[in-house]
Amino acid sequence: MTHRNLPLLLLSAVSLTLGAVQAPPPKAASAKICTTCHTTAPDNLRGHFDNLAPLSNSFQLKIDERVEVLRYDKATVKVVTPEPAANADAAFKSITKGHEVRVQFTEKDGVKTAMGVFVKPPVKLAAHESISLDDVQKLVTMGPEQGKYSLFDSRPAPRFMEGAIPTAINLPFPAFDKNLAKLPADKAALVIFYCSGKTCNMSPGSLTKAKALGYTNVKVFIDGMPAWTKKNVGVLSPASLKAAYFDTQTPLVILDVRPAAEAAKGFVKGSVSVDAAKVADLLKTFPSAKLKPPVVVVDETGGAAAKAVAAELVKAGYGGVNVLSGGFKAWQAAALPVETGTLAATAVFVPKPRPGSISPAEFTKVAELAPADRGVVILDVRDLDETKNGVIKGALVIPEPQLLGRLAEVPKDKKIVCLCSTGLRAELAYHLLKEKGYDARFLPAEITIIDTGEFTID
Repeated sequence: MTHRNLPLLLLSAVSLTLGAVQAPPPKAASAKICTTCHTTAPDNLRGHFDNLAPLSNSFQLKIDERVEVLRYDKATVKVVTPEPAANADAAFKSITKGHEVRVQFTEKDGVKTAMGVFVKPPVKLAAHESISLDDVQKLVTMGPEQGKYSLFDSRPAPRFMEGAIPTAINLPFPAFDKNLAKLPADKAALVIFYCSGKTCNMSPGSLTKAKALGYTNVKVFIDGMPAWTKKNVGVLSPASLKAAYFDTQTPLVILDVRPAAEAAKGFVKGSVSVDAAKVADLLKTFPSAKLKPPVVVVDETGGAAAKAVAAELVKAGYGGVNVLSGGFKAWQAAALPVETGTLAATAVFVPKPRPGSISPAEFTKVAELAPADRGVVILDVRDLDETKNGVIKGALVIPEPQLLGRLAEVPKDKKIVCLCSTGLRAELAYHLLKEKGYDARFLPAEITIIDTGEFTID
């Protein structure tokens, strides 16, 4: 080897090193919560079913904070659901948003095609290992001392902090072995575990571990937190309220049921003053239950007044209603921020926007400008039989299933705003463009466009 070749060799080595450093980390194939109980084989993904777009034979799979877009051929895709369905269309429509699924896929030219979608089935337990909602309710009413039970929430701490069954202790299944001191000393005592519902393996896993330790009276409330919140009030501590909602900037509704004059001396930021005797009036202007607003009810000590108002909200169809444990006194005792003055009179809830979305108001402002003045490209990803009835003036029309094959038509030096008739395919297009490095957003709403290019957004 001559010395003349050394610079070239060194440059090659540096290039290889830089390439190794700059290579993006591999994307997780499974949501973190799925890895608690499962491993993921190659060409498989595990996550939570998100949006279905039947018009483009596509669906979204949420894997923690990212979204995968998958195509499918309904003539060949295998969809396995707990209850058999007549065909692929019916099977897909039966999958609830947020349900855990495993997807087996193939990939060609950057397009993932689902070959199999396997919906997580309910956990099966022996009859003597389960306990009903009615029985859990009776025990919680009595309390641990009188009911002689220990109730454990097997969910990870962030979920527990959003609200839990009263009297529950958080013993996350992933950290079970590190928290054995939380278990009762008496191994014959009644021990109950619960988690996120019928398909969640964490509480059954906790049962198995407890039995291996010698506990002989262990049960699982298999319906878990989803069933509890449909009929009952939950609780959360001041520290949990801060960590789960304020620190994460997660929208919620806080109702202060203390007398208005008393509450004005000190209250939790964002609280709405509520007359505990006039809940019916509150409900007339309360945010729709369809929005699923998290609600925290506060009184002086987390007592009867807060519980009564919270129970009325549950009866009215609201889930995720919690009482602040220890009430406002506990909030103060924890040295958490206190506001003074006049509380809000009306509850308002604006859900956290989906990543990449543009509000209808902002979209309208842009779309009503002349195309040359917008500074963005409006990308209409509806099918051609939809766009023949009308297109926003100046919009670029590319049906969502054709988008990857026609990326050359989408300018990469401009911002892109995607739309479709319902927002579902627009979101799919957004994720596909984002994956390819575009600066894109999408309209998450239904839009009707007429032949003049005028539009209305529902």
